[in-house]
Amino acid sequence: MKRNPFEEMREKMLQSASEGIRQAYSSEEYALIQAINAYLETSKSYNLAYERLTEWYGIYYPEIRINNPKTLAELTIEMNEGDATLEDVKRIVNNDGMAKTIFEKSKSSIGRKMNVDEKKAVLGFAQLMVNLSTMISSLEQYIKIASERMLPNTTYLTDEKIAAELLSKAGSLERLAMMPASTVQLLGAEKALFKHIKFGGKPPKYGVLFKMPIVNGAPRDRRGKIARVYATKICIALKADYFTHKFIGKELKGQLDAIVEKIKNAPATEKKFEERPQQERRGPPQQRQQRRGPPQGKFGNKYNKFHRDGGRPQRR
Repeated sequence: MKRNPFEEMREKMLQSASEGIRQAYSSEEYALIQAINAYLETSKSYNLAYERLTEWYGIYYPEIRINNPKTLAELTIEMNEGDATLEDVKRIVNNDGMAKTIFEKSKSSIGRKMNVDEKKAVLGFAQLMVNLSTMISSLEQYIKIASERMLPNTTYLTDEKIAAELLSKAGSLERLAMMPASTVQLLGAEKALFKHIKFGGKPPKYGVLFKMPIVNGAPRDRRGKIARVYATKICIALKADYFTHKFIGKELKGQLDAIVEKIKNAPATEKKFEERPQQERRGPPQQRQQRRGPPQGKFGNKYNKFHRDGGRPQRR
């Protein structure tokens, strides 16, 4: 039986589309993009869960305050599953003095006593935090390995998370390697950039690069210069990662350190502001009305006369 030519054409087009999709997602860079997005979202959820557990745990032990989320979750599980001893608390806290203080306060706490249902809910939420902490550590390990394999030069200049986040903002390594330094500098500051374009606010000077300690730890008036220099060198590193696959990170890092040191040691310059001419105010509606004259309508001077007098024409 002779096959329909349209069916054959349809099958060939489906095979071609499937092959194109397979080739497009064959690179590991898309897996790295999903990993860094998962890491950022999970970290945000982890911090929110820590704040909630801190308030929840404060109902039962208001005297105890712990700054480490994982330590708080493990301590919640240990102190409520059974009779926790001082050695159990020391094993979690890793500080003898602090562990002793926590143990003594837990024995004489003025907080509410847990019932069975509350204990089950609190322990389940604390166990969720422990699982989130384990997942974040696993994601960090994969991001570090994948970034150093695909973006060795960029990772050497920044770190594995910033390199992966730049890749995520760009969408692909090819597109990121083709971007100019000014675009790389503002990746992650899209909202501030659109706000500047639409409403005329201050333009952003950095996006993802602000997470680098050397940028956010610099004086406020020099952060933009340092971010610009880093963006320039990162563009060179990206092109080496994508095109030549040669490691030039040490050379670029040496150049960066020298330039950043000059920027930090440069004398501070006073900003000169030019006075802008003040725009003429429109004034209240009465003044605007006097400047442009009486309104001209289809009723002509008769309507204008009654409008000036504040009355209305009488009906006949």
